[in-house]
Amino acid sequence: MSVPVVPSGKLLVEVCLSPQLYASYHREHSIVVVIDIFRATSAICTAFQYGVDKMIPVAGLEEASAYKAKGYLVGAERNGVAIDGFDFGNSPFSYMSDAILGKTVVISTTNGTQAIEAARHAHQVVIGSFLNMTALCSWLSKQEKDVMLLCSGWKNRFSMEDMLFAGAVSDRLSRDEKRFKLGDAALAAKYMFQTAQKNPYRLLHGSSHKERLSALGLKEDIKYCLSLDKTEIIPVLENGKLTRLLV
Repeated sequence: MSVPVVPSGKLLVEVCLSPQLYASYHREHSIVVVIDIFRATSAICTAFQYGVDKMIPVAGLEEASAYKAKGYLVGAERNGVAIDGFDFGNSPFSYMSDAILGKTVVISTTNGTQAIEAARHAHQVVIGSFLNMTALCSWLSKQEKDVMLLCSGWKNRFSMEDMLFAGAVSDRLSRDEKRFKLGDAALAAKYMFQTAQKNPYRLLHGSSHKERLSALGLKEDIKYCLSLDKTEIIPVLENGKLTRLLV
């Protein structure tokens, strides 16, 4: 496997465009940022902003159902649609509720929780979205660790909105040229973001996931998920549960 040449003393920022490529980008001590802009990581960040105590990400609906049977609140979504019989779907708006205050909520989604599962053994896993971007970038810039930006994509395929966010983070971190070195995918993502930053909606026009959600009547979800800095909370995976990172 070809590994980027990193100048001595610099930290490597990589973008992994699909969970299926995770093994190729894994580095033992990297911080992994899981990204699923439309909509899992946006929903997770929103839930923490609205007072959830912890979230348990699970890959399969069978496991989600088992938690539901135990009395947990559970959010479940497949193909953009909330699953009947559960408490929430994958929309950030569904987590803007007093019902989650102080609770542990289980979540299972088409893409985002699959990416969390792929990275579960990483040195550290945190959740990224436009909603917490400035806080996330500020925290990452203070760590002495390589960074992998893991895009959830759509069923292991590339998604533009995830790469757009990965490019935004790559752009922020690379401003400190003395500390960070971008891998090729991070560099490409950065250039994509720089092209689109004044009008991300235009860039994403015609993108498959945006069209998929629009067809489901979820245009407000799209708009909200592209909003910047709604929260300063960074969710972190600890012992299989997402909690607030203490910074």
